[in-house]
Amino acid sequence: MIRTAVTGIGSALPKRIMANRDFEHIVDTSDEWIIQRTGIRQRHIAGDDETTASLGEEAARNAIASAGLEPNDIDLIVLATSTPDNTFPATAVDIQNRLGIRHGAAFDMQAVCSGFIYALTTADLYIRGGMAQRALVIGAETFSRLLDWEDRTTCVLFGDGAGAVVVEASEGAGLTSDPGIIAAKLRSDGCHKSKLYVDGGPSTTKTVGHLRMQGREVFRHAVGMITDVIEDSFSVAGISAEDIDWFVPHQANRRIIEASAKKLGIADEKVVVTVDRHGNTSAASVPLALSVAVADGRIKKGDMVLLEAMGGGFTWGAILVRW
Repeated sequence: MIRTAVTGIGSALPKRIMANRDFEHIVDTSDEWIIQRTGIRQRHIAGDDETTASLGEEAARNAIASAGLEPNDIDLIVLATSTPDNTFPATAVDIQNRLGIRHGAAFDMQAVCSGFIYALTTADLYIRGGMAQRALVIGAETFSRLLDWEDRTTCVLFGDGAGAVVVEASEGAGLTSDPGIIAAKLRSDGCHKSKLYVDGGPSTTKTVGHLRMQGREVFRHAVGMITDVIEDSFSVAGISAEDIDWFVPHQANRRIIEASAKKLGIADEKVVVTVDRHGNTSAASVPLALSVAVADGRIKKGDMVLLEAMGGGFTWGAILVRW
């Protein structure tokens, strides 16, 4: 049985770090207020010379090196982003060119904060379907370009960055002990569009627009939606929360992370939290958190890892992977 195994991981962050106290000179807020409500202490903000493509390229190169491969070993690139460098072509094609790859396919995927989960699930289907052998899955964002810096309810929440994984076909017996993606579940419900969106676009305002969010409504739906799709994944895999070694959730708000883990019965010490240092980096959130936990030695070969995210739309999803 073919499984899609993770063989490399990498990340990239902009040079500039913006602490909570830096916002006190921009909007009516405070370090204490931001930490209490979100758990965020700082975030990285892209400079003029840093874009989604440049951050994605750096994360991709690090992931390829981590896998012990060369760029030309990759035959599929799926980039999750809501902040492409251009309306078209796809930023994935730009990254493909930067890496010097002239074969295979590259495309963008847009599911906002759930983007990496959607992209990794898509790569899994390509690999198990025989349409790709090795894929590069990237989550890269420059959400600072979408923010209304006068809106204190949103501008303090988001940051920029990129994370990437290399995945490839791996043969196994079809057991949950085999390395690779064991189960994946994706969901969406467009009736919630107005709760988290950008008020612009080429076909409507002919502008990029700014991020708008009904924070309480997003919070109200988040925990229930996240836990439902995770429990669906458990059912498919035939496992329970007790079998999880590490829970790597979307890093949007510490209170949502803690409430989700509690509802699922996952112990706090098994939860990877990086929202304090990265803020909400949308599609880059999960791979950035994964990269931190792999680099510091928490996630090891053989561990059962649960990934999840929820984003504007709403979109949401979960993946179970044996590392």
